[in-house]
Parts: sequence; structure tokens; C-alpha cells
Amino acid sequence: MKRIVLFLLTNIAVVAVLGVVASLLGVNRYLTANGLDLTNLLGFALIMGFGGSIISLLMSKMIAKMSMSVQIIGAPRNADEAWIVETVRELAGKAGIQMPEVGIYEGAPNAFATGAFKNSALVAVSTGLLAGMTRDEVRAVLGHEIAHVANGDMVTMTLIQGVMNTFVVFASRAIGYLVDSFLRRGDDRNSGPGVGYMVTTLVLDIVFGFVAAIIVAWFSRQREFRADAGSAQLLGQTQPMINALYRLGGMTPGEMPKSLQAMGIAGGIGKLFSSHPPIEQRVEALKALRG
Repeated sequence: MKRIVLFLLTNIAVVAVLGVVASLLGVNRYLTANGLDLTNLLGFALIMGFGGSIISLLMSKMIAKMSMSVQIIGAPRNADEAWIVETVRELAGKAGIQMPEVGIYEGAPNAFATGAFKNSALVAVSTGLLAGMTRDEVRAVLGHEIAHVANGDMVTMTLIQGVMNTFVVFASRAIGYLVDSFLRRGDDRNSGPGVGYMVTTLVLDIVFGFVAAIIVAWFSRQREFRADAGSAQLLGQTQPMINALYRLGGMTPGEMPKSLQAMGIAGGIGKLFSSHPPIEQRVEALKALRG
């Protein structure tokens, strides 16, 4: 709940900062003089930046279950399922969080954690990961996902995404209005924004969106290092997590929806946009931790 409040306050602070900066630079006077209500734009940016992110966060468990066809383990049907549930229970207890829901889904090697609140999260592993790793390695992966939950990474990444969304929405539309005003000097603006506004906003939404994605991916990679370290701490040793990463490096990880990639054990394409650091860097970080 504290992180949700932080989410709200941060987005409000971002909007306030944007308003202050616009006022100090005199942008607000120019925009207002040309027919743009800056207060309405700030409110729109806040709603668009915050709204989509918080709705996605609150629905994250339901979306994950549906999109990945996760089978929740209620009463374990076999020894493997019983072991997974008890391992998650043990690690959750060590991490100081309530028991998450535990699930299995069909697919290539991967695992993820999701949920709006760390005391009502979901941890799921794929059949491919269970078949391709030893129990010590699977335990390390589960520790990694529990660390994500205990660290509040789902809310943290939603917060960062929301802040980026707010900046993108505000900046693209403010600049679009400036460009449109310049192109339509002397024209009657009662007809509303022109082509200059629409084209500029569309282009800047894409450009700023790419920049925002790079920033969000960078933060995601830092959380991965922290989750690896968290797994090592929960297990009391770094080697199982190192072994799991080496094993994962020899596999083809399963694809997951974009909303879940940051909370998986592997994922992302390209260095700038990847939600996860290279396996070699993660292993080196664990070795340094051990040292």
C-alpha cells in the first residue's frame, strides 16, 4: 500500500514539476495566449500516464493467468507440485511476505512473478523450466521471483512507467501545440488544432516513447541484479543462482507478454531495450557478491 501511495504522489509531483517548469520558462503564458489550457493538459497527462499503468498493475494477476494459461496449484497433485509449493512457502517466509499464489504453465523455460501487492502476489514457473533444471536451480529461480515480490518490483516498475508516460503525453502535446501555433500564425484557431499538431504529436509520441522504453528497460535491468542477489541471500549461497543462470544461458527462454517480461527470469531484445542484463553480467555480479 505504501508503494501505491508513493505511485500517486510521484505522478502528482511530476505534474506539479512540469507546471512549475512551464511557468518559469514562460511556456505557459505563450500556450495560454494561443488557446491551450495548460491546467487541462497537465490533468490529461496525469490521467493518461497514471491511469493505464495503475489499471495494468491492478489487473496484472488476472492478465497473467489468462495470457499464460497458468494453472494455479491449489491442492498439489503430485510430489513435484508439492515441492514447488513448499519451496515457495519457505522462501516467502524468509523474505517476510505472505504466501503467494503458485502456478505452472506450459511453455519453454521461464518464470515470473506479478501482482499489485507483495502480500497477494503470483509466482509461476513453466514446464520447460521444471524439466530443464535441477531442483537446486529451480529453487534459485523461485528465490529470484520471491525477491522481485519482496522488493516491490512490480509497483516500482509501474511507477517508473507511469512517470515516463506522463512526460511523453505532456511533452508531445505541448510541443505539438507550439509547432501548430507557429505554422498557423494569423489563422483562425476556432477550428481546433491543425495538421501540424496532429503530425507533431504522433511523431513525438513515437520518439519519446522509444526514449521512455530505454529508460524503463535500464531500471528493469538494475532490478534483475537486485533480484539475483536477493535469491542468493534467501538461499544463503550464490552458486545455485549462478548455476541456474548458466543453465538458462544454454536454453531458449519462453516468450512472455510485454507486461510480464520485466518480472521474468529472462527476456528482452537488444541491449538498450532488454529488460534483463546479459547472463554473463549477472553471473559476474553474483561472483562479486560472493567475493
